Amino acid sequence: MTEHIGKVYLVGAGPGNVAYLTVQAQQLLCEAEVLVYDALIDEQLLQLVPDDCQKLDMGKRGGKPSTPQAEINQLLVEKCQEGKAVVRLKSGDPFIFGRCSSEIQALIAARCPFEIVPGISSALAAPLLAGIPLTDPVMSRGFAVVTAHEPEALDWKTLSGMQTLEILMGGRNLGEIVHQLQRYGRSHSTPVAVIRWAGTAEQKIWIGTLGNIVEKTKGESLSPTVIVIGEVVGLREYLRSPEEDTRRSPQPKGITNSQSPIPNPQSSIPMFGKTILVTRATGQASEFCDRLQQQGATVIEMPTLEIVPPSNWEALDNAIAQLTDYSWLILTSTNGVDYFFERLEAQNKDARALAGVKIAVVGKKTAQSLKQRGINPDFIPPDFVADSLVENFPENLFEKKVLFPRVETGGREVLVSELRAFGAEVVEVAAYQSRCPKAISPQALQALQQQQVDIITFASSKTVQHFCQLVGAIEELSLQNVCIASIGPQTSKTCQELLGRVDVEAPEYTLDGLLEAILEWTTVLTKNS
Repeated sequence: MTEHIGKVYLVGAGPGNVAYLTVQAQQLLCEAEVLVYDALIDEQLLQLVPDDCQKLDMGKRGGKPSTPQAEINQLLVEKCQEGKAVVRLKSGDPFIFGRCSSEIQALIAARCPFEIVPGISSALAAPLLAGIPLTDPVMSRGFAVVTAHEPEALDWKTLSGMQTLEILMGGRNLGEIVHQLQRYGRSHSTPVAVIRWAGTAEQKIWIGTLGNIVEKTKGESLSPTVIVIGEVVGLREYLRSPEEDTRRSPQPKGITNSQSPIPNPQSSIPMFGKTILVTRATGQASEFCDRLQQQGATVIEMPTLEIVPPSNWEALDNAIAQLTDYSWLILTSTNGVDYFFERLEAQNKDARALAGVKIAVVGKKTAQSLKQRGINPDFIPPDFVADSLVENFPENLFEKKVLFPRVETGGREVLVSELRAFGAEVVEVAAYQSRCPKAISPQALQALQQQQVDIITFASSKTVQHFCQLVGAIEELSLQNVCIASIGPQTSKTCQELLGRVDVEAPEYTLDGLLEAILEWTTVLTKNS
C-alpha cells in the first residue's frame, strides 16, 4: 500500500490587507490542513483557514524571538510526510527576501512535493499605495531594491548613484542609511518617503529629505517599513485623486516639511482606516464582512452565537409528519430554513411534502435561502421585519393552523402572540439552539483591550446579549469612542438596554441596509472631523 504524502505550498501573502491576496492564495488557505506563518501576517488571513486547521506561528520578525530556521524546515517536512496540505505563508512574495531557499532544499532532500505561489511584494505595493511611482520617463528610468537588515554588506557607492533606491527592513538602520548615502555624494535635499505598515489600516507615511528624515521619524516605531529615496517621491503630490481628502491643509509644491505622517492616498476608499468588529454566528460565512473589506475596512469577526441542534427533535419531527394539517409555515431565519429541511430529509421527504402549505418568511436572507432550495415564499412582509408580518398578512388567519420552527429559547414571542390574537393556531417547535460561545476570540479580545475598534455591528438582539456576556469580564473596557451599529429596531432596543446607546441603525433592516448606514455614518464623520 502506497503511503499518502501531502504537499507544501509556499505562499505569498502580499503586503497585508486581505484585499491584496491572490485568488490562488485564498483558495489554498481555505483548504489548508496546516498553516505555518510568520509574525507580519495580517490576522484577517488567519480567519480564512478551516476551523480544524493547525496554525503554527513561527515569529520571524526583526529583533524579536522567532523559531530557528532549521526547526521550520523540519516542521514542513514532518507535516508533509503526515499527508497534510501545508501552507507556508510568507509576507509579500516568497522569493523576494522570503528566505525560501533553505526550506525548499529541505523539502527536496526529503522528497516532499511543493509549489511556490507568488504574492504582491511590499517592494512594489508600498510605494504604489503611498502614491509614489518607482519609475518615470524623466526622473527614474529604473530602481534598485535592497534589504538593510545588514547595512555593512551593501555597496553604498553603487546604490548612492541610483535614481530611485528602495530599502526594505531598514527602519532600525535609517540613520546609517542616510549617513552612507550622503557619504557617497547623495544630496541632503534628496526626497525620502518612509512607509510603515503598507496596505493596512495602520499605514503611515513620512515625507522628508536625507537631511531631515531621521529627525522627522524620531521616536517612531519604523517596523515594518519600506523606504523610498529619489526624486519620484515628489511626484506624489501631482498624482493624487480628485476624490482624496480635500480637508488636508494646502502644501507647497514638491516635498512637505510637515512633522506629522502624511494622510494615506487610500483614504478616498470610504472605510479605509476603520476597524470594524462584526458579531456573528460561529462558522457562518460572512458576505457582509467581504463587503466591508471591499470598502477598505479592517474586519475582525467575533463569534457571539453558536448555532446547534435543539435539545430534542421530537416536536419538529412530529410537526413534519403532519404537514398536511398546516395552512402556513413561517420561517424567520436562515437557521430555521436549514434545520427544517434537514429534518425533512431525515424523514425521507423533500419539498413536495409542502404541497398545499403556504410559506411566509422574514428577511431577504431567509427568502434567498429558501429560493436556493427551489421554493419561492408566498409572502414576505414589508421592511423585512417580523413586526409587519401579521398586520400585512395576505389572508385571514382565523382558525388557520400555523407551523413556526424557531430557536429553542428567546425567540419571537411578540410575533407568536400577535398571530394568536388574529385567531391563528400557532404550533411552535424548536428547530435549533442559539447559545453563547464559551470564550471571546483572541483577536477580538486584543482589539477591544487595545481600543483599536471603531465600529461594532450587531445583527440581532442575541448578538448584543452574548457580546455583553463575553466582554463582561474584561477590565476597564471602554466603548466610549466606538460606534454601535444595529440592523433594526429590536436589536437597537437591546443595544439601548445593555450598552446605553445606538449610534447607527439600518434604514432597511438587512445586512445591506446596515452596510449602507455605516457608509453614511463614515462619510458624515469624515466631513465633520
